[in-house]
Amino acid sequence: MNSEQIVIQTEGLSKQYNGVNALQGLNLQVAQHSIFGFLGPNGAGKSTAIKLLLGLIRPTGGHASLFGLDSVQNSVAIRQRVGYLAQDPRYYEHMTARETMRFAARFFYSGPKEAIEARIEETLALVGLEDKADRPIKGFSGGERQRLGIAQAQVNYPDLLILDEPAAALDPMGRRDVLEVMARLRKHTTIFYSTHILEDVQRVSDAVAILNHGQMVAEGPIQELLAGKGSSAMYQVTLKGDTGQAQKRVEGQPWVQQIFGAAENGQTNWQVCVSDEDAAEDQLLRLILEDRDIRVKRFGRKTYNLEEVFLSIVEGSE
Repeated sequence: MNSEQIVIQTEGLSKQYNGVNALQGLNLQVAQHSIFGFLGPNGAGKSTAIKLLLGLIRPTGGHASLFGLDSVQNSVAIRQRVGYLAQDPRYYEHMTARETMRFAARFFYSGPKEAIEARIEETLALVGLEDKADRPIKGFSGGERQRLGIAQAQVNYPDLLILDEPAAALDPMGRRDVLEVMARLRKHTTIFYSTHILEDVQRVSDAVAILNHGQMVAEGPIQELLAGKGSSAMYQVTLKGDTGQAQKRVEGQPWVQQIFGAAENGQTNWQVCVSDEDAAEDQLLRLILEDRDIRVKRFGRKTYNLEEVFLSIVEGSE
């Protein structure tokens, strides 16, 4: 990834409060036009990291840059290019969504009224609120309030959207709507969002970092984490027939660590734990098929859901 493709970069970013480490040695790279999930339990340091990125607090160690600009020395210039949604956005309840957007737009635009109104209309449509534009906010659902918050954050055509727990307090339908808006926005901007909701991260993110007790304990493309990359690979195989000789052949390979087998409904299910994924891809199926009487019903690398990955990493870091 060249420097022009990197929107956020941190090196050793740290923050202490009264001698307590809220964030320790954070090293991150967030690519342009990606959706980056910043994941961790409550109190892990996610909000501290966001405040550091926005230049709202100063680091006690390391540094962060956004668009190649230092987060401390160039914080004003950075904030002009960033849209931000706080975890619990508040509004003037008597105002309509359109009036709220006009209020937000005044911080960025002083041009013709028609151009500002067109931008407001465009942004409300982008988040699916065009049919509620003239209703008072006091009647909005939680999901509608969050979508309005994203619209406010998006009104200045930001190069980066930072969203702090955008779906934390929403019901399933509200969360779905917010995630759909985020997916639509990826062609316009880069999205960096914090959350502790594992399912949401798995649905929309390209990459993820996992934070625990102020330290990053895992980071990478979401598909690599779900494939268990970095740990022993596991292959799932379902066979029909006598598997005794095939199991001995497979177990004799130096790259095979263990086979967990179980018989069910006339079939044998194997989970084969291997230390060398390339060797397994090349040889495992061939070794099994040396027995002509065996039929392979299923073969593939085991994938994990994010909850399994998250619990394994976080518990392992305790």
